[in-house]
Amino acid sequence: MEININCDLGEKSELHSNKHDPDLLKIINSASIACGFHAGDKETMKNTIKISKKNNVSIGAHPSFNDRENFGRKRHNLPEDEIKKLIVDQYEILEDIADKLGTKVTHIKPHGALNNMACEDLNLSKILAKTIFDIDKNLIYLVPTGSKMEEAARKFDLKIACEIFADRNYEDNGNLVSRSKTNAIITDPEKCKKHVLNMVENQSLNCISGKKIKCEIDSVCIHGDNTGSLETAREVKKVLEDNNICLKPLNNLKKFNK
Repeated sequence: MEININCDLGEKSELHSNKHDPDLLKIINSASIACGFHAGDKETMKNTIKISKKNNVSIGAHPSFNDRENFGRKRHNLPEDEIKKLIVDQYEILEDIADKLGTKVTHIKPHGALNNMACEDLNLSKILAKTIFDIDKNLIYLVPTGSKMEEAARKFDLKIACEIFADRNYEDNGNLVSRSKTNAIITDPEKCKKHVLNMVENQSLNCISGKKIKCEIDSVCIHGDNTGSLETAREVKKVLEDNNICLKPLNNLKKFNK
């Protein structure tokens, strides 16, 4: 079995330090890099790409609402043309920096409230999927497994990588528990490790109620801004490798190289 470990990185802001990014990049396989709208800046993008390249970590754009004050976690209802522009502009910012450093952006993963809204709204999901298809149909689209984002991406025949979250709990509908609730985030690396292994081995989501939802899993996300992210990444990597699961960058997974 192959699995990818991805992490949201380059999120330097007043709300978050990215001091652990270099160490996380020695552990993970793929990095979704903030493009300056919710966090990060061009210098941070440049440094994150350089370290990623050194560690054979594939890179992706992590587009968000243009809302640094709320770290991209506040919901905004925008018209379709503005949503498209958000995605295109942020991808192009990162791709331009990557190109100058001799590498490529190989995936896209929406951030925060934009991602959560699209998981619930098929129309928004279709807008995102069509925008990514128009940018480059060969980009890998990293989406929460079983979500409306996955459903929409399949309509456009995109390269889809389905992800689970190591450090987040799930509701019975397969969506993430809202961060407004106290049980949304799993901070204990030991619990994260067991959570991930159980989901990967059973190819199912572990809902907080005990319910299991069958799904496809290609990637495990560890949020770079959570308490204990570095130790969680170490524990998740170790438990997967100890169970003979091969870890690879997204663009090296067999499903994308047939």
